[in-house]
Amino acid sequence: MNIYKEYTKEIEERKAQGLHPKPIDDAELLGEIIEQIKDPQNEHREDSLNFFIYNTLPGTTGAAGVKAKFLKEIISGQIAIEEITPAFAFELLSHMKGGPSIEVLLDLALGTDAAIAKEAANVLKTQVFLYDADIERLREAFRSGNEIAKEILESYAKAEFFTQLPEVPEEIKIVTYIAGEGDISTDLLSPGNQAHSRSDRELHGKCMITPQAQAEIRALQAQHPDKSVMLIAEKGTMGVGSSRMSGVNNVALWTGKQASPYVPFVNIAPIVGGTNGISPIFLTTVDVTGGIGIDLKNWVKKVDADGNVVRNESNEPILEEVYSVATGTVLTINTRKKKLYNGDRELIDIARSLTPQKMEFIRAGGSYAIVFGKKIQTVAAEILGVQAAPVFAPSKEISIEGQGLTAVEKIFNKNAVGTTPGKVLHAGSDVRVKVNIVGSQDTTGLMTAQELESMAATVISSGVDAAYQSGCHTASVWDKKAQANIPKLMKFMNEFGLITARDPRGEYHAMTDVIHKVLNDITVDEWAIIIGGDSHTRMSKGVAFGADSGTVALALATGEASMPIPESVKVTFKGDMKEHMDFRDVVHATQAQMLAQYNGENVFQGRVIEVHIGTLPADQAFTFTDWTAEMKAKASICISQDDTLIESLEIAKGRIRIMIEKGMDNKNQVLQGLIDKANKRIDEIRLGIKPALTPDANAKYYAEVVIDLDLIAEPMIADPDVNNQDVSKRYTHDTIRPLSYYEGSKKVDLGFVGSCMVHKGDLKVVSQMLRNLEKQQGKVEFHAPLVVAAPTYNIIDELKEEGDWDLLQKYSGFEFNDLFPKNTARTEYENMMYLERPGCNLCMGNQEKAAKGDTVLATSTRLFQGRVVEDSERKKGESLLASTPVVVLSAILGRIPNMEEYTAAVEGINLTKFSPPIKEMSR
Repeated sequence: MNIYKEYTKEIEERKAQGLHPKPIDDAELLGEIIEQIKDPQNEHREDSLNFFIYNTLPGTTGAAGVKAKFLKEIISGQIAIEEITPAFAFELLSHMKGGPSIEVLLDLALGTDAAIAKEAANVLKTQVFLYDADIERLREAFRSGNEIAKEILESYAKAEFFTQLPEVPEEIKIVTYIAGEGDISTDLLSPGNQAHSRSDRELHGKCMITPQAQAEIRALQAQHPDKSVMLIAEKGTMGVGSSRMSGVNNVALWTGKQASPYVPFVNIAPIVGGTNGISPIFLTTVDVTGGIGIDLKNWVKKVDADGNVVRNESNEPILEEVYSVATGTVLTINTRKKKLYNGDRELIDIARSLTPQKMEFIRAGGSYAIVFGKKIQTVAAEILGVQAAPVFAPSKEISIEGQGLTAVEKIFNKNAVGTTPGKVLHAGSDVRVKVNIVGSQDTTGLMTAQELESMAATVISSGVDAAYQSGCHTASVWDKKAQANIPKLMKFMNEFGLITARDPRGEYHAMTDVIHKVLNDITVDEWAIIIGGDSHTRMSKGVAFGADSGTVALALATGEASMPIPESVKVTFKGDMKEHMDFRDVVHATQAQMLAQYNGENVFQGRVIEVHIGTLPADQAFTFTDWTAEMKAKASICISQDDTLIESLEIAKGRIRIMIEKGMDNKNQVLQGLIDKANKRIDEIRLGIKPALTPDANAKYYAEVVIDLDLIAEPMIADPDVNNQDVSKRYTHDTIRPLSYYEGSKKVDLGFVGSCMVHKGDLKVVSQMLRNLEKQQGKVEFHAPLVVAAPTYNIIDELKEEGDWDLLQKYSGFEFNDLFPKNTARTEYENMMYLERPGCNLCMGNQEKAAKGDTVLATSTRLFQGRVVEDSERKKGESLLASTPVVVLSAILGRIPNMEEYTAAVEGINLTKFSPPIKEMSR
């Protein structure tokens, strides 16, 4: 009774917070609950029945195993429970998804009791989360002449698990709710500072937008009980920023419908819209939950009689409303006509939101069921020796004769699974691809673990070359939340087969390295496909896609991902970088010049940026590919020259070898396997067998952008423009301003050098600048705090060997100590330099932040409202983004410098330089 008493105590604590009992995943707790159910006189029996039936998590949780076993005893007649008949026990098993429930159903279906076997078979026909061991049992039974096994396999081959589902309604009535004006960040839907609660769905749901917004949504639902609430980003894009399954989960929790009456707080079918559409990563997550994402296009650029765009005094396009989606507007989605209506008035074609594949996701309650279902149908048909019934929408295969391939098209064709043999596919084709590298980060990792449990996965797919679980998002503060969550996560992922930042056995030193840097190091083939649980999964080798925790789980479990081949935008460079410029300025200028070249249209949005940056090694090139998330691109590919790629692979090998020396490799020697692959790839390049990846000369791009380096004369700063009168223009990454705009007078309250955007060279710039300034001024005095966080321990080790770390220590007032890590977040900063532990630090905003209302100048990636700094009553917090030398000098001066101060401070310093490739990088 001890565990149950603890649970009831927790229930009372949650009740005080307005929460229901936490769903049960613990086997021992459910075991006690079952004993109380068996005892007719037990005072807790009624509650225990409710907990067992309605509050136990499915899949492969410990509790699910105990529940499935007990239901089997009821069905087999070993025990009788008045409230749970054998028929009801079968129904409960049908909602448990996989793992122990499938094992029990197979035991019953292949058992000797014919009546029970028939009922079990009927349930099994509705299930899709079967794995190799489950299929093997059916195969062996079929070969032995078992008629029930044959019947189940025949059902799978016909995909009756899908065809027996209700059709998608022809009309879906919705009522609109404008969640915000301008881009809506996932931080609004699932704040980073509440990351610790993401796996507790009900608790985390309370942080979506604001309590007022939640009350307004509930009021709309009460007023329109027959309609779904659609969350809208008015004049913006929905779901920009971090790849958060928790964001979609929260939207579904407040506006969707319950996936199963027996699984609490797991909702599906959210409906979202944005004037400028839905962020690619967020849209994938909407698909995972069987929802609908609509590109509303309800505002357009105003044009004059001659068709020219009308602009305001700031030279920005004036928008005019095509139709209203004001909060409370009732609209109709017609899924047959694929149109959006207001009454009888057709508003817009939404065929892209309701493709045949997306309609399948909606019908099945999410994309997982379709992915697993197709696999089961194929295998069942093979076992039976028949053709699989043509049930699912055929994958769209686009092949254009005489047209070459972009880099991403080449990668997708190489890694494609199940496509027409010999057929070359172009952008727009629907493809299932092999995934080579997978990354899971620590604030979404617990949700990924939950997703793996819910889809009954127990071991990583053998098709994945390597997978890594990071500890970077909780690196800043080792507080009680981190201590409770992270060891449990690391143990789960380590046992699942991932290389983990923390060793559950405590044999190697904990690494809090930024996940993107590690993934960039362990990617040893530029033809690889990488899936990572963060929007900045943007490698400078291969093509990488940031993804939600569910898509990460699917990649880990199956070694595959499904998506259309994206269109590409080609980015090349001309001219020369000026001596005082840093490559970060080139990155920002790319965005500004692209918008200028295309009249304000972001041609990068939703596409792959193919950047021809061949002379930069992977570490430095990552600064560009990383920022493509802020450009709203779907992904990016770095086209490298042969010798540059070899250099990058040699660096990667060295860092992987260090991981092995630390004891991080596992029994399958995954890390050693990566070194072997890198050696093979290097040999292929050197011998001319397979040169570095390049696009074809006759490849077709959505757009081509040429960046003129000669035009970049001063540092470029990304500004959130927090006081722009047009609210929709605030907190985007599109406002790029030159240093001179600030006239050397804008006050800076805190500087931050860190995050995935920096590399070893940036840390060397910090030490060199401090040495320079001391030489020029006699001393270094900070007029604002400067927080410095190296992205990885490897970089610190390299800096120590090269003497730079000693310089940083000399000028610092605080240095992290792994023996005694901080257990509380810093709330006040002094005017000095802080050397923080490797990891995300301030960029994440979930543990430490700048003081409210501060103006922060940072090398990081995020400038969303409330992320790095929150507003105060006196002023709005703002996070401006710039190069390392600008940030360092601003912290020393306490303001943004003028050009004269800047050029003097960087004189003689080895900034990150870039020279465009001399030859065209295509074949």
